[in-house]
Amino acid sequence: MKSFEIGVILPGVTVQREQGVDLREAARHAEDAGLDGVWHGDHLAIGGPTLDAPTALATAAAATSAIKIGTSVFIPAIRPVAWAAKQIATLQYVSGNRLVLGIGSGGGPGQWAAAGMMYGKRGSRTDTALELLPKLLAGEEVHLQDEPGQPTVTLAPAVDMPPVWVGNASEVAIRRAARLGDGWFPSLISSQEVAEGRERLAELAARYGRAVPVIAIGGTAALGTGPGVPSRERLAANISGAYGRTLDDVMEIPLTGQPKEAAEKLNAYREAGASHAVIGISGGNWRAQVDLLAEVQDLLRR
Repeated sequence: MKSFEIGVILPGVTVQREQGVDLREAARHAEDAGLDGVWHGDHLAIGGPTLDAPTALATAAAATSAIKIGTSVFIPAIRPVAWAAKQIATLQYVSGNRLVLGIGSGGGPGQWAAAGMMYGKRGSRTDTALELLPKLLAGEEVHLQDEPGQPTVTLAPAVDMPPVWVGNASEVAIRRAARLGDGWFPSLISSQEVAEGRERLAELAARYGRAVPVIAIGGTAALGTGPGVPSRERLAANISGAYGRTLDDVMEIPLTGQPKEAAEKLNAYREAGASHAVIGISGGNWRAQVDLLAEVQDLLRR
């Protein structure tokens, strides 16, 4: 049976404060539990407390030795591309080549305005970044024709290019993953949508003469029972409200219940073509939820 890896989103600032778990402890806990990766989102100005993703992941890398370090997702186009490349290269260097680079072009217009970047150019800048990053990280001389002044830069030290997983479930994202990525990384979609997306991904990859990228799904979980553990209905209502989808459409997406139930649900994603899941904890004690995710991982390995 095809292997299936599970990573977890590191706790946000509010959870860290409320539960007394910092990034170093959280990353070590996930590694000791046997999960495959720790992940962090990339946000600038969203109206709430967030940490800088490269700095947070560098902290996690320094506190661990083997677990993957992932961005969920990094937005290169909101930065000058050379600066984005330097941050990525540094993470790859300090983690000892453990980085998985989830990439997206999201964030609302306000976030792009805060960064001084044009929201309307997010797609073209993302494509340019994906095309230039391998050369920049390899230490090659690169002409940055889309940046002010069109400089030519060479970055050092050179590092291995990490695997790139292209976020989002849209047709644009699937095409971008097939043409430029090593993985397709949609979040909060059903196993049926994964299966349909994989067919399109394979079709496009063949057209571009490339291997079919791996598929990783982003999900949300609140496992077991106890104080602060929300129901599946509540999690589904949150997804419905945030993404404008019907409740029926998203009811089966949250991972809830006991580990066996969650493992069965993730196995459906595996059968649809996914080989990785990156899970955000949506309630309960973060450490205890990680331990339950590790039980899910063990069940999937049997």
